[in-house]
Amino acid sequence: MLTALMTAGLLWLAFPGGGGIWPLLFIALVPLLLAVIKTRTVRQAGICGVLTGLFHFLVLLYWLVTVLGRYGGLPPFLSIPALVLLALYMSLYMGIFALIARLFFVRVPWQIALWVIPAVWVALDWCRSFLFSGFPWMDPGYALANVPWLIQSADLWGHYGLSYCLVLINTLVAMLFLSGTRKRGQLAWFVPVLLLCCAVALYSSLRWQQIGRQMLVSETMRIGVVQGNISQDLKWSPELQKETLANYIGQSRGLIERSHPLLVVWPETALPFYPVVHPLLQSVRDLAVQGQISLLTGAPWYEQDGGSGDGQGLRRYYNSALLFDASGQITDKYSKSHLVPFGEYVPLKKFLPFLAPVVESVGDFRPGVIQHPLACQNARIGVLICFESIFPDIARKWVGVKANILVNLTNDAWYGRSSAPYHSLAMTVLRAVETRRSLVRAANTGFSGFVDPLGRMRMVSPLFEPWAESADVVLMDEETSFVRWGYLFAPLCLGVVIVFLIWIVLRNPRSRHFSEWRLDTRNN
Repeated sequence: MLTALMTAGLLWLAFPGGGGIWPLLFIALVPLLLAVIKTRTVRQAGICGVLTGLFHFLVLLYWLVTVLGRYGGLPPFLSIPALVLLALYMSLYMGIFALIARLFFVRVPWQIALWVIPAVWVALDWCRSFLFSGFPWMDPGYALANVPWLIQSADLWGHYGLSYCLVLINTLVAMLFLSGTRKRGQLAWFVPVLLLCCAVALYSSLRWQQIGRQMLVSETMRIGVVQGNISQDLKWSPELQKETLANYIGQSRGLIERSHPLLVVWPETALPFYPVVHPLLQSVRDLAVQGQISLLTGAPWYEQDGGSGDGQGLRRYYNSALLFDASGQITDKYSKSHLVPFGEYVPLKKFLPFLAPVVESVGDFRPGVIQHPLACQNARIGVLICFESIFPDIARKWVGVKANILVNLTNDAWYGRSSAPYHSLAMTVLRAVETRRSLVRAANTGFSGFVDPLGRMRMVSPLFEPWAESADVVLMDEETSFVRWGYLFAPLCLGVVIVFLIWIVLRNPRSRHFSEWRLDTRNN
């Protein structure tokens, strides 16, 4: 129990939104690893991992009670158990990590286990990103987002590579603790770890300089961002739609007069109505025409089956981003392709009809498809709506269809004044580094601002305040190693783990039920 609390506490102190003391990342997992190594059985190691994960994710995701309670309308006796169930599910991955790590400590020479155990962590983080729709919230590598000079290697192997290095160093420290008096002659095992860390640091330094020089000669585009700071309680109120829109238009006019951006970006569902035939849409068109700007804004959207538009047939609803040109016409749109389960749709709705009311206030949306970037003068925009920014594969797909800039439209008002907006921003920063694209972030409230291709956060807004600023944003076309093949690093880690598990089982045919395997390090 004490070990679980220590690792969970160190992770909280290291993560943004908690203590933000990022150097703790290099030792945060050591208490867990030491406890795992010293357990008598694999089953005990798994229990230790689950307890650690439960404490960690309860603290990491506490804001979910606010989301479900204040905005989802669930009473505490439902929202709190929902948090516990999600934390328990997430903790299963840490339990599996502890179980397999202990197995490798026992059955694999330590000089090999040192390298394979971090692969276990990465493989499980990757599985968590797509199983049951996926929820890859704040893997350890993301916690380095506020230290941009340390994250430049993400354009090689993504944020998963950063997590691998962190877990590798933690594993090294744990092994040094155990072998300090008994295995002094075997410290040479750990020299390759130091060489890898030096190589990563050298690469980051070189890329920092190289990308910096490219940015100086790259084309730029002046883009403005407006943060409306509309209360989530009032945003969808029909009688306040006009006032909400006036807020955005007023801030945008002031921004246009001050800095003359070519493109103005509003956040997710900044238009709190379906604009297909809504009378308030004309004021949005007028803003674009009078300001001679393009406007990218989030809005709900619907289409009629068959495209008849006569009110007959089934309507399909989308959470979309609309691009207006300087003539006030909608020239392109993108609909969110990765929806929030139980927030934007109900999985298996036919079998879970009692859960339908949870999403009725937002809409039962259909997923869109990434086909082409939204073209605005020389910018080719890849749009990440809300939590799409936490999925590296979505940003990678946008770059694959030739997007030269990423725009994240979001609404962090759901989270209240919690750690979640800090987490969301940190994960978004890694998308810029992995793809070497500037990233413009527009939030209803939360953190709006600009992230350059080096992952440096520029002109970030405060929480829960109206904000409107513009910046000259770099447009880059480089296709990084991560986009081409580096995204395969995490699946490769999974493959390596599976190979070693098969090897262990074949090598110990009489010990297939390894839950009771005892600690034996004589061959290590």
